[in-house]
Amino acid sequence: MSQNTQLFHDVQFATDYTNHPPRFVPGYREIHRLAAVLISERAPANASVLVLGAGGGLEMKALAEARPEWTFDGVDPSAAMLAVAGETLGPLVTRARLHEGYIDDAPDGPFDAATALLTLHFLPPDERRRTATEVRHRLAPGAPFVVAHMSFPQRDAAQRAMWLSRYSDYAVDSGISRENAEKMRNTVNSDVPFLSPDDDMAILHEAGFSDVTEFYSAFTFRGWVGYA
Repeated sequence: MSQNTQLFHDVQFATDYTNHPPRFVPGYREIHRLAAVLISERAPANASVLVLGAGGGLEMKALAEARPEWTFDGVDPSAAMLAVAGETLGPLVTRARLHEGYIDDAPDGPFDAATALLTLHFLPPDERRRTATEVRHRLAPGAPFVVAHMSFPQRDAAQRAMWLSRYSDYAVDSGISRENAEKMRNTVNSDVPFLSPDDDMAILHEAGFSDVTEFYSAFTFRGWVGYA
């Protein structure tokens, strides 16, 4: 377990987590709205949605509020983060089942859609590919899989440094101290196995998803939708 993922098992970090993503991820809340639109294109009104990396509960809450008939199965390896998810959901938790673990601990489905937001970038390529494949196996034919995470061009050290500088500069512009923004930049640089957008798209294709298209791009973050 990397230093970056260990943080999610820390109770204090988990408690404070819901304040972090909007300050590091450009357009964070819009990703949830976009995901709701993309899922609604093909899913029924009472869709069952698998949420991978559900800790914190922010995306489940946003999707549950946007689509009152959807139900959710949320999976996350951190008990602390799942506890925060339950608190974040409040009364909406009656429409969600929370599972501690990884994709192998998720129900078999079939689900009408799945999401993995700010999640897959923590996995090395082989595990990322295996996880995406296991998600596809749990989806109904044609069901959408919406993913978004850190992914940016990095043909050399200078280009990688430029994109990571933009990551930390955005955090500073969002109110994070320069010291904390640089600390986070150094942590993700050393611990997060970034891929290029082309490689991320290739993994989704290799996992068996079709019609993979990019729907979101903001500094070091990208998002795609593909279909089982």
